[in-house]
Amino acid sequence: MGFVKAVGADSSASSGDESLRELLQARYRQEQAPGEIRANAVLETILSHRTVRAYLQRPLAVGALETIVAAAQSAPSSSNLQAWSVVAVEDRARRERLSVFAGAQSHIVEAPLFLVWLADLSRLRVIADAEGRTANGLDYLESFLVAVVDAALAAQNAVVAAESLGLGSCYIGAIRNRPEEVAAELDLPPETIAVFGLTLGYPDPERPADVKPRLSQPVVLHRERYDRAQPAEEALDRYNRALRDFQAEQKLAPADWTDQASARIATTEALKGRHLLNETLRTLGFALK
Repeated sequence: MGFVKAVGADSSASSGDESLRELLQARYRQEQAPGEIRANAVLETILSHRTVRAYLQRPLAVGALETIVAAAQSAPSSSNLQAWSVVAVEDRARRERLSVFAGAQSHIVEAPLFLVWLADLSRLRVIADAEGRTANGLDYLESFLVAVVDAALAAQNAVVAAESLGLGSCYIGAIRNRPEEVAAELDLPPETIAVFGLTLGYPDPERPADVKPRLSQPVVLHRERYDRAQPAEEALDRYNRALRDFQAEQKLAPADWTDQASARIATTEALKGRHLLNETLRTLGFALK
């Protein structure tokens, strides 16, 4: 798998190797050699990630939100522009309205906290105005892309931090289904848009989630140059079987990943309103030259 050699291995290496082997087995549903890498707390948190949609009705510990945001702000940021913001929504009525905008997903309401991550160029515009400078660079697609990437990097740091605190999470891409209504609900300024939501809360042990298998590494990992022979049919078939096993365990309707993925991109209707995103972005103040 191309892992880098660990430094400072000791007599506990065998148990660490076995722990990592088990984590990789759970992630891919097939045997993976950990090489010379040993498990540690960070790897255990990341490799054990699972999507949680069932939560206890228990508020987050005092200081948890602020700690999670500090972790988010510790993510890299292009040119240190920090072109993102996040709105923490605890009010149940507001979460109910946002749930409607995002396909009526019940876990948005059930989770004690809903974070709405924003690509936010408005702050930079305000700063430029205060400095007496133009901000023509914000009018280009590159700046919007920087804001989206910054928000994604920050949010994933937040997820890792939250899971290290015993919390579960679920990304909500459907917050982009009706972005103008979300913007109005959150009173977003021009040049700001919700790019995804994130439910956070303590997982309900009565409705446990499990680690969802991912495509095997040969499908996504290319060395030196892109291998156009990928993805191999055998690897995709193996992944379909692994995902069906997961679905059966979770009592989900069986469906091959290749069928789900191709259906998701087959029609405009499958985008659930997001095919209008370019027009919406312009309505919300993004020039996108």
